[in-house]
Amino acid sequence: MNFLLRIRALVIKELQSLFGDPSSRALLVMPVVLQTLLFPWAATLEVENASMAIYNRDTGAASTELVQRFTRSAAFTDIVPVHSQGEMENAIETRKAMLAVSFPEDFSRKLAAGETAPVQVLMDGRRSNGAQIAFSYLQGMVEGYMKDRAELAGRHLPSEVVTRYWFNPNLDFKHFILPNLVAIITTIGALILTALSVAREREQGTFDQLMVSPLNPEMVMIGKAVPAMIVAFFQATLILCAAVFLYHVPFRGSLLLLYLGMFFYSLSLVGVGLLISSLCSTQQQAFLGAFTFMMPAMMLSGFTSPVENMPHWLQVATWPNPVRHFIEIVKEVFLKDASPERFLHLIVPLMVIGFFTLSAAAVMFHRKSA
Repeated sequence: MNFLLRIRALVIKELQSLFGDPSSRALLVMPVVLQTLLFPWAATLEVENASMAIYNRDTGAASTELVQRFTRSAAFTDIVPVHSQGEMENAIETRKAMLAVSFPEDFSRKLAAGETAPVQVLMDGRRSNGAQIAFSYLQGMVEGYMKDRAELAGRHLPSEVVTRYWFNPNLDFKHFILPNLVAIITTIGALILTALSVAREREQGTFDQLMVSPLNPEMVMIGKAVPAMIVAFFQATLILCAAVFLYHVPFRGSLLLLYLGMFFYSLSLVGVGLLISSLCSTQQQAFLGAFTFMMPAMMLSGFTSPVENMPHWLQVATWPNPVRHFIEIVKEVFLKDASPERFLHLIVPLMVIGFFTLSAAAVMFHRKSA
């Protein structure tokens, strides 16, 4: 009973230091609100309002119809007509256009004769990702036109690919970014607060008092970990509610499984944060240590690019990264309604990582208190 009372006292002390100051409360809530409002709109791979240059040397109906379809598309709102190959290339060089399309003189005639009618497309390689996405939109519109043309002529295309997207039928990028944001915000809350907690005690000269108090190193670790986990859960819940009720991202899984995964994820991050904090003497050093961990952890998490696209040796190197595993859990539970068996398969790596990070932190605490 004494054990729980001592930890409770330390947890209350930590929570008071976090929430007692109005500026600290604002720092815990405002970044979450701002990221929830800005991330779904700013961090997107969708291409809208792109610019396209069109060099149409054909006077037939086919090229005119295609140009009209490009103009009506929401993806291309800035259509730049050009009158020479040089102007088309200059539109790309001066960034007036992301894509440039050139129709040859005999485009409509060849289509009417049933022949292949090639179209030249230039893309801005400086904006390669956006240009490739915009080019896929262009291809879709051309394929749609060819299909409509074949149906009007009473013909059927020899083959047709019908694409259906599971878990995100409309390819709404918010359905991807907001579940990932749950993992990112939890990372910031759990890692930064624990990394700064012990360093703050050292700067204030109260760490030695903690070590000579009735609290042993394990109690100090628990007392430092619990407030950070509470804050991380609170911040993640804000993002979760915003995703479901503000952005209408469907939550298909189990809240119990999601919060269970969040618990083990927070434990592994708390272990990393306490390990960083035990090695640093000042809050500045602790913050730099946490930042040094967070940047490669985010890059190797699958948030910006799929882990499967990385080289094999780098995929192996991502296994000790807790962010990678929790992002998988959030997406599986949030969007796919992961089964308990699948969830167990995903949670085991987090349990192993948490065991090793907390054990390493405990060893360092004992060395510092000795």
